[in-house]
Amino acid sequence: MVPLMALILLSLSWLAACGSTAPQAPPSSPSPGTVAPVGSPTAGSATAAAARPAWFDIRMTDVLTGQTFAMNDFAGKVVLVEAMAEWCPTCIEQQREVQKLHDLLASSSEVVSVSLDIDVHEDAPSLKHYATSLGHAWHYAVAPLEVARALGNLYSAEYLNPPFSPMLLIDRGGVATSLPYGVKTADYLRATVEPLLTP
Repeated sequence: MVPLMALILLSLSWLAACGSTAPQAPPSSPSPGTVAPVGSPTAGSATAAAARPAWFDIRMTDVLTGQTFAMNDFAGKVVLVEAMAEWCPTCIEQQREVQKLHDLLASSSEVVSVSLDIDVHEDAPSLKHYATSLGHAWHYAVAPLEVARALGNLYSAEYLNPPFSPMLLIDRGGVATSLPYGVKTADYLRATVEPLLTP
């Protein structure tokens, strides 16, 4: 039988050979939720630009203006992307908080909001009526199937479940970060967004 001390020394030497390090604490967040970064952490770098997912190039139609846009059109700005559906009451609550955020940041044109309807049974005319009735003036679009698939595959299947209030934060360099599930308050969003607005 191998002595206990020999087993401990063998385990320590194996860990050292593998180059293991102590686990890192997750980044601090203004709310209890966890923040899961996606892509390169270096905003504005060549690596971050290369990390932009293919769905950033897919053009969508803003139902309020009739103009097309792609996520790459907002390069250099901070973008909040909400996956939503018209039937979802949690989505309405989240959009009210996003509106409050825009009211708090009234002087900033550097924050862009995009609400993507991921329900395949909803269409542009009904989404336009929905957005108009709520009075929000940011970008609303029916997510093309390729965009909905990308959200589910790249971030999590919960991006296809609107009541979870799934939301991405895209920094100036194009790096996307999943925000915690559940309704994010305007204060939480402000605390998350404002550090990204500093030059």
